[in-house]
Amino acid sequence: MTAPLAVALGDPAGVGPEIVAKAWERREAAQLPPFFAVGDRDAVEAVWKGPVQSISDPGEATDVFRHALPVIRVGGGHAITPGSPDLDGARTTLDSLEMAVGLTRGGVASGLVTGPVSKAQLYAIGFAHPGQTEFVAERCGVARDCVAMMLVGPDLRTVPVTVHEPIRDVPDLLTPELIIVKARATIRGLQRQFGIDQPRIAVAGLNPHAGEDGAIGREDIDIILPAVERLRSEGFDVTGPLPADTMFHARARARYDAALCMYHDQALVPLKTLYFDEGVNMTLGLPIVRTSPDHGTAFNIAGKDQANPGAMIAALKIADASARRIAAAA
Repeated sequence: MTAPLAVALGDPAGVGPEIVAKAWERREAAQLPPFFAVGDRDAVEAVWKGPVQSISDPGEATDVFRHALPVIRVGGGHAITPGSPDLDGARTTLDSLEMAVGLTRGGVASGLVTGPVSKAQLYAIGFAHPGQTEFVAERCGVARDCVAMMLVGPDLRTVPVTVHEPIRDVPDLLTPELIIVKARATIRGLQRQFGIDQPRIAVAGLNPHAGEDGAIGREDIDIILPAVERLRSEGFDVTGPLPADTMFHARARARYDAALCMYHDQALVPLKTLYFDEGVNMTLGLPIVRTSPDHGTAFNIAGKDQANPGAMIAALKIADASARRIAAAA
C-alpha cells in the first residue's frame, strides 16, 4: 500500500489551512489519496469546524483519514489571526516544511505537497532561499540549477528557466548551458513522473517574435538556438525558439508536452490565466515528489470561507499519481 502524502500547511495565517481542510472534506468526491497535514492544528481549527485529529506517526494517517483530518502538530501556543501573518507563524511555517520534507525523504510519506507561504515573513526570520522549491532541493542534496519548476494545468505545462529574477537581469542570466540543464530536468520529469516516453518540448524565445532573426535582439540566436540544437543532437524532440505570443492557444498547446520559458511571467501568466483555480507547481529533478497549489497565501480572504481548494486538490492528485508511477517503475 502506498504511504500517505505529507502536506505542509504553509503560513498559518494564510489560506493554506482552509484549503487543506476543504480538500479533506471533498476527499471522496475528488477521490483523493490519504494525506496528513504538518503544521499548527490551531490554524486549521481557527478557520474550519470539521474533525481534526492529532497524530504522532504518519503510519496512523490512513486510518484516521477516513473520519478526521490527521495533523502532525508543529508549533502552536500563540494566537493566530487569519489574514494577519507574524514571525511566530513564519517560524511554524519553516519548521513544518522542514519536517514534511524529512518525512518524505525518509519514505514514510509517498510525496510532499506544500501549502502557500509568505516569503516576506520567511525572509524576516532569516530564510535564505528564493522560495520553497530551492529549499526543498537543498534539503534533498540537489543543486538548485538542476531542478525545474513546472507549472501544471489540465492541458498545459510550463517551465521557467529563470524564476524569481528582475526582468532586467534575465538576458545576462540566460546561457545555453542553463537552458540545456532545465530542459533535461523537464524531459526526465515528464518521463519519470508523467509516463511520457518521448516528451515534446517547445522552447520560447526571449524577445518579441523570437527576435525576428536578430532584428529585435540577438539572444534568441546566440543563446537559445544553440541550446535547442544541442538538445536535438542528443535525440530529444525540442523545437524553438518560438514566438511566445503564439505558443499558448489551444492548437499550439496540443503540439507539445511542456513549454520551456525564459522567465517567470512568460511561464506563469498563461498557466494562471487559463487555470488559476487548478494550477499546480511541481518540482522536477528531485529524489522525491513535490507539488504545491500555484497560488499564494491570499491573506485578504483568509478566514472568510472564500478560498477555493481546487488547486490544492489538483496538487494532491498529481502528487499521488506521480508517486504511484515512480513506485510502479521501481
